[in-house]
Amino acid sequence: MEDSEKKAPSVIDRYFTRWYRTDLKGKSCEDHCILQHSNRICVITLAESHPILQNGRKIKNINYQISDGCSRLKNKVSGKSKRGGQFLTEFAPLCRITCTDEQEYTIFSCIRGRLLEVNEAILNKPDLLLEKPSTEGYIAVILPKFEESKSVTEGLLTREQYEEVLTKRNQQEEPC
Repeated sequence: MEDSEKKAPSVIDRYFTRWYRTDLKGKSCEDHCILQHSNRICVITLAESHPILQNGRKIKNINYQISDGCSRLKNKVSGKSKRGGQFLTEFAPLCRITCTDEQEYTIFSCIRGRLLEVNEAILNKPDLLLEKPSTEGYIAVILPKFEESKSVTEGLLTREQYEEVLTKRNQQEEPC
């Protein structure tokens, strides 16, 4: 292929760095992807290996109500410094997704920071999560503290490390 025929990188590939957290909370294959923009903002998505995106699964329900007293939908931020957003730890649940086969998955924040927004569009069109998980089907947007913006990716995997994990899984007798 000639250089002039090469496909231009996507907006995601051009402006975001992909980070991964695999087997979240010890659950095999429940992998998350964190898209980190150069301005520190992080977009939480499902990694392409997540069980929700496998085997033609369909989504029955997405619920941002984490407990009786905590709904991610009630998150409100204001002003330039995004005051008022819920502060999340790296294992804070963002939402619960139930598939039509009744399997339920909890999606976690993966990083520490302030919740800027959750994607309400996937409540009305859950197929966005299946069809475009890195773009319109994202889960949430989180802003790490400025002083933690460099260290927030410690413990996360690079794309190359993530692909090594996938290769090892595929060599096992019982991949995901």
